[in-house]
Amino acid sequence: MNNIEKKDLREQIIIIIELLDNRLKDDPERPILNTLYSRYTKAKEILDDNGDVSKIMIAGSCRAYLDAFSDYMNPLLIEMDKAEQMLLKIK
Repeated sequence: MNNIEKKDLREQIIIIIELLDNRLKDDPERPILNTLYSRYTKAKEILDDNGDVSKIMIAGSCRAYLDAFSDYMNPLLIEMDKAEQMLLKIK
């Protein structure tokens, strides 16, 4: 993985963490939101530490979100899809 791809993925993950953080303020008891927040926070840590990208577990985030919510127009979905696509290109 080159540094530009890593930087771009990290920036995308930060956007998602911020969106999830805002969503959790409104709905802190939703387990799926906490799980997604945890996965994206861990992904950021892995990227910050130059860790093994294969340990990033964000694939399927969009599907998990949609299993819990029928909010197809949420910008969070668009951003999570971008991150999943970026990660696929890197792996």
